[in-house]
Amino acid sequence: MIEESNLPRDILQLSNFSLFFLDFTPALLLLVLTCPLWQISQSVPLMGMQDSCVLYARTLLQNITDVLNQKTLFSGIDCTKQNMELYKKTSTPSACAPQGSACSEITTSGFDQSSCLKNIREDLRYYDEFLAAQPVGTLLFSLRELMKNCFGIFPASDSTLREAAANIGTSFDQRLHLCKVLKGFQVRAITINRVIAYMTSDEYTK
Repeated sequence: MIEESNLPRDILQLSNFSLFFLDFTPALLLLVLTCPLWQISQSVPLMGMQDSCVLYARTLLQNITDVLNQKTLFSGIDCTKQNMELYKKTSTPSACAPQGSACSEITTSGFDQSSCLKNIREDLRYYDEFLAAQPVGTLLFSLRELMKNCFGIFPASDSTLREAAANIGTSFDQRLHLCKVLKGFQVRAITINRVIAYMTSDEYTK
């Protein structure tokens, strides 16, 4: 299977919603074109999703991209040339892989929807906690909308947010770390978008 940590970089187009990333190489584009919206599958998706979740997921991905393109926030840093930093305590790509997927080097014998759901939720909780202490504007809001409305996760309280905001750092190293984490989150958000898109597709709901 092609792991997120090995995904190269180029332009990504997700369903009918075009999102342009400045620093992807052709293999990611090839992955998206050859395995669109999880159509190679007879697997059972992790849970039912409302159509609105497609919008929540797309908005999150767009907001991640918008933050990465902020010249003021990443002043003095060429974020497009930095490596991504992935959250390695989850295995979302493999846990959510379609049964017998042609996009995987190892054909899966079944789809564990409970494991997929658990991994996505853990991803979202991690990024929620991390971004609560970062100057990311509406990105945190869009993440929490997806968490609450589509995964039943209720994030930290406003008091926790205020405490985290008071500890925001703006040093070069801190901003560089933010850049790398956001690039990893961008790739993970692509995976989540594809899962939700499949779960709300006519192919699944018919």
